[in-house]
Amino acid sequence: MDARTAGPGAGTRRAAALAAGLLCAAALALVALAPTPAGAQVEGAAVYDRWCAGCHGVDGDGQGPAAGRMLPRPRDFTVGLYQIRSTGTGELPTDEDILRVIDEGMPGTAMPGWSEVLTRAERNALVEYLKTFSRFFASSPEPEPLDFPRAPGSSEEKLVRGREVFELIECNRCHGPAGRGDGTSSPTLENDEGHPTVAADLTEGWMFNGGGTVEDIYRRLRTGLDGTPMPSFSDLVDAEVISSEDLWSLAHYVRSLSPGERPPVREVVTARFAEEGPVPTTPDDDAWDEVERYWVPMVGQILLPPRWFNPRVDGLWVQALHDGQELAVLVTWSDPSRSPDPAWDEWATKVMEVMDHPDAGSTAGAGPGDRLTVQFPATATEGMERPFFLQGDARRPAYLWTWRSWQAGPVEAEARGLGAEQPQPADGQDVTTAAVWEAGQWRVLFSRSLTTEGEDDPPFAVGTAIPMAFQAWDGDNGEQGAQGSVSTWYFLSLQQPTPMAAYVAPVVALALAFGLLLLMVRRAQRREEGAQAPASRV
Repeated sequence: MDARTAGPGAGTRRAAALAAGLLCAAALALVALAPTPAGAQVEGAAVYDRWCAGCHGVDGDGQGPAAGRMLPRPRDFTVGLYQIRSTGTGELPTDEDILRVIDEGMPGTAMPGWSEVLTRAERNALVEYLKTFSRFFASSPEPEPLDFPRAPGSSEEKLVRGREVFELIECNRCHGPAGRGDGTSSPTLENDEGHPTVAADLTEGWMFNGGGTVEDIYRRLRTGLDGTPMPSFSDLVDAEVISSEDLWSLAHYVRSLSPGERPPVREVVTARFAEEGPVPTTPDDDAWDEVERYWVPMVGQILLPPRWFNPRVDGLWVQALHDGQELAVLVTWSDPSRSPDPAWDEWATKVMEVMDHPDAGSTAGAGPGDRLTVQFPATATEGMERPFFLQGDARRPAYLWTWRSWQAGPVEAEARGLGAEQPQPADGQDVTTAAVWEAGQWRVLFSRSLTTEGEDDPPFAVGTAIPMAFQAWDGDNGEQGAQGSVSTWYFLSLQQPTPMAAYVAPVVALALAFGLLLLMVRRAQRREEGAQAPASRV
């Protein structure tokens, strides 16, 4: 039967069949285009080989070409052991857990966040591919995240209880009494691979792996960080040594040790004018409590050999005051040891054994101590012109203030390149320092007159922006020579004193306003008296 002999409705049925066929074909085409698990793995492999294999290795074993310069080492995906999880200790992470680390990275390590580099489809495909490196994902049931309640509100009582729990379960043995990683066990910490590992600095919550909110901290307390010395405390809750409420109090306390948010990085450090009198001469003067702090990030020196990829000092807090005659710059940073400290000698040796140092001149053990250098241009600069930030060069030298923990007094010098310092004569040293190390923190105060008699000392003019940069070394982390932390250039601006007119003008204006008000009142009274006078005569 053909269309000419078909009964009524046959054409309609054939049209419907044709439409159904086209829909099926379209559906099959869409299925073919949709990323299947195998397709996702192919895409994930391409993303991994391009962006990840250099550190984690082509086989996912953490042995990429760059791995030897990193501490901690890149993740070995073949063992299926992940630090940041929403699952229990020793369990596999969920896909969301893996994606979060890909998105956000691991602060304090070489692992960056990729959310702004890779598309969501690429990151999802990467998650699928990473799981193929370990047989445990294929042979284990789907990971089940733990049920975490919402954080209760904080209070002074909870913070006090959190501090008690901090000491009760001996968090201070690793993290130290103030949370800066200077506990008695800190020099002995190793991960499961036998590599030295640092206790987290709890005063830098923005550097916490897995996030720094109260909820994030509570999750880490419940899950631990697999492969590291950081345990889970869920067993203490189950054994009723502490309660879940105690763990929340501990999370609130840990959160309280650092600023509420990541400190902003500002290009200009303002040296406030000290109207009350001379600038402080000690780092612990109460006057510093009222002076604004500026955060200066630090990174390892990796431009010139010997390079350093394992910096201990990741940032400095800078404060400055001047009184029109003297400039005082206070620099504060976390450091778990007052180098040189014999308790950390073995640590420094392990660090140098683990780090791969192909550069000639690399150090082989603990440095002589801790060190901080503040550098300025040796000669006046115009506009944004500045010397090379690694202590200048032959064309534009740098003017240095250097403090060393192992010797008395600072060194004032000129440099024409990293390691090419030329100290000024002993009778030309115009900079003084005062330093205090306490509870895992250095506070170093530099002081110098705004103008000196030294021909090589650049003047510090009030109201101008002076380029300023920093370098720092932790001797007990094996840092010395070129191997330390560096910053880029910032600007130091000396605040103008408030002119006397600023104080007199408001008083004069108030007196004039008060006098004008009295005059207006007196005129009003006279008009009223004049209006009442005729009535009294009648």
